[in-house]
Amino acid sequence: MAETKTEKFTQIELFNLPTKAKPQKVDSCDVSSERERGKLERKYSPLMEERLELARLVSYQGNKKIPLLRLYRYKEAFSFELVKKFLAEFDASSSSYVFDPFCGMGTTLLASMSQKIHSIGIDMLPVAVAVAKTLPLFLLLPEGSSLTKILDHLRKKSQKIKPASIAEEVKIVKLAYDSDTLLKLRKIKAAIDELESPFRQTFALLFFSILEEVSYTSKDGQFLRLKPDKLIDDPYKALERRVLEAEWDLAHSDQFFRLNQKEIRKYRPQVFEADTRDLAGVPLKSAPTIIITSPPYANRYDYTRSYALELCFNFVRNFEELKQIRNGVLRSHIESKITEKDSPPHLAVEEIIRCLSYKKLNNPKIPHMLIGYFCDMAKSIKEWNRVLAKGARVALVVDNVRFEGEMVPVDLILSDLAAHSGFQVRKIMVARYKGNSSQQMKKYGRVPVRESIVIWRKK
Repeated sequence: MAETKTEKFTQIELFNLPTKAKPQKVDSCDVSSERERGKLERKYSPLMEERLELARLVSYQGNKKIPLLRLYRYKEAFSFELVKKFLAEFDASSSSYVFDPFCGMGTTLLASMSQKIHSIGIDMLPVAVAVAKTLPLFLLLPEGSSLTKILDHLRKKSQKIKPASIAEEVKIVKLAYDSDTLLKLRKIKAAIDELESPFRQTFALLFFSILEEVSYTSKDGQFLRLKPDKLIDDPYKALERRVLEAEWDLAHSDQFFRLNQKEIRKYRPQVFEADTRDLAGVPLKSAPTIIITSPPYANRYDYTRSYALELCFNFVRNFEELKQIRNGVLRSHIESKITEKDSPPHLAVEEIIRCLSYKKLNNPKIPHMLIGYFCDMAKSIKEWNRVLAKGARVALVVDNVRFEGEMVPVDLILSDLAAHSGFQVRKIMVARYKGNSSQQMKKYGRVPVRESIVIWRKK
């Protein structure tokens, strides 16, 4: 089947995507129609290498023993050790400037600070920005501070304080808590809001970290799932456990953060709520020399659902504001919307959309999401190339996905987009191979899905 503009619009029409064209519908997607993905595999095969020893480092699991980073479970994060590994591989020094355009909880930023390297991070998810800003503040708490004493103060104050206002109308909040737990949480939040900085921020982070624990929900796959039979603890007890963990972490932080107060203040990262698709307003001190990051995966996960409780307790006032964030983040989730201006930015993406048009998808919006995702990533990569210093290095952790048997080689597509934007693709490290769902395997067989770290260099 020839790659033509008509065929591109044909597939868009099949999914009711915005277009003014009225093309003829085609009949099949044969094996030869996978040639664009095959071309990519052959093109980048010489640069691919298995680095399966990195498998444990590309997930949050590696942070469970790292002081401070273990306090808040940001399940999409990669590990502190992975960042340090690439800082060393990129010969980072005090003159380097690290940029994380999807900073999440700030693992890259905290690891850079620990190595006395300046860094800046941005994210579109407000709770992520708050966590990334706050983690270094634990190391700047006044000497002799007792978090336990402050907790006792909060417990007493919360008994007589007016409950804080939250986005209580959002359905998940009503379903997540019984009335007694919700009232306690609102009172605790009100008491935290009256603390002085930096205790206000640090206790807010600890508070966010217990919201799921004391709810009838669990971050599971694409959503915050309801678990009505879940055993929940009292919020005060849960917060006390987290405070004790924080005190232990501070007492043992020297082995990971060998910095004095002056150095912490000097190398403390900058963090902003901003969009990597347009970096014009981001106050970069100079041209960054390193990016170490991981974009949202094209796996349908909606962070505004996974972190809905945190958002509703502190960052949005109602469902409309929650929707605004959902519609504004990078389009990696199933509610992503596309416009007439959006079209597949790469022939391999066009090919995938065409092939999916012959499949019975469990959600017909998957093609919308994929088009939006790659359009957004193409914009992001161009922006990175614009602001980075010449010779800057990029390490990007990405995950390939498979929908109805159709493989989406995200690592190769993004690398090819980067090559067309002025980067040199240096390596594609396969960190691990992931399995398929039982439904996929039953219908299409077991096919390993790569999770990779792609390495680029700005020419």
